[in-house]
Amino acid sequence: MLDPYQRYRHARMIHAVRVSLGLLATILLTTGIHLPHGEWASVTMLVVIGGLQHHGNIGKKAAERAIGTLIGAGVGLLLVVQQAWLGLPWLTYFAMAVVCGFFSYHAIGKGGYTALLSAITVFIVAGHGDNPVTDGLWRGVDILIGIALALAFSFALPLYAVYSWRYNLADALRDCATIYARIIKGESVTADEHLKLMGRLNAVMVQLRSLMPSVSKEVRISMTELDAIQRHLRMCVSTLEILGNTRPDANDPEAMAQLQSAMKAEHRLIHVQLIAMARALKTGESRRLSRPVELPLDTGLDTTVHNPLDGYRLLVRQLAANIGEMRQRLADTAPRWNI
Repeated sequence: MLDPYQRYRHARMIHAVRVSLGLLATILLTTGIHLPHGEWASVTMLVVIGGLQHHGNIGKKAAERAIGTLIGAGVGLLLVVQQAWLGLPWLTYFAMAVVCGFFSYHAIGKGGYTALLSAITVFIVAGHGDNPVTDGLWRGVDILIGIALALAFSFALPLYAVYSWRYNLADALRDCATIYARIIKGESVTADEHLKLMGRLNAVMVQLRSLMPSVSKEVRISMTELDAIQRHLRMCVSTLEILGNTRPDANDPEAMAQLQSAMKAEHRLIHVQLIAMARALKTGESRRLSRPVELPLDTGLDTTVHNPLDGYRLLVRQLAANIGEMRQRLADTAPRWNI
């Protein structure tokens, strides 16, 4: 369970067990000390960590939940007090509608989660204005207990977003190596296997993009640096798509043999670097990223294109240069993502 890769593989099971234990703890605590309305602590536990696997999101959501709870509880208590003092239900209903309309206005946009929870907490604490003040206070306390327990359980075998980012990126790089091997061997780029690999790569890039904010918070890598790594991967995939459609005709053995002979060193360099990055990300042995690599050619972009084969070779050089830059970025950030 201390192995990051095993925790990544069994993330759903770990998350389910952790939430179950957290709910059991809230039930035992609130019933053990006879807290009124203790079920709201369990509800809060589910709200804060029930749908959040990654550790980088939990702290933010808990803070938003706490702020929303305090605002909503304060407003709810004011509504309960005025209802008890004035005894005008229609005024309470009107005030609730106005307050929740205000929160709903701010629920669309930045801080929307906090605004929405504020509106929900108003009804949790005040009901329709007829709840006793003591009930409102106890419900607010229960919610804060749920937040505290959710944060405590989030630190038990935390499921860091950086794990998903690392291993998904590693799988994507292996898929790039497989696709490149298919292209240089002359295999069909319209075959189901090839299209399946490309589809999987595109899906992984979307997933990696969604993980970046959490990864940035967890390991203190700037979003700019993460975006640069993502851009290198996107360029790699785009170049592979172009290479697959501009390579020499696979039915021309002479052209394919000429290409294989002329670019043998480049092919090996690209394959070795892609696999080296994938292994380093998966095993954590980041030292392999810092090993010097001898470039067998000038990767500049000033090469004159005289025929389609020259254009193909220039694309391969661009691919090699792009992969080299990505490898260097991963090496520079390894002390942070290798946790």
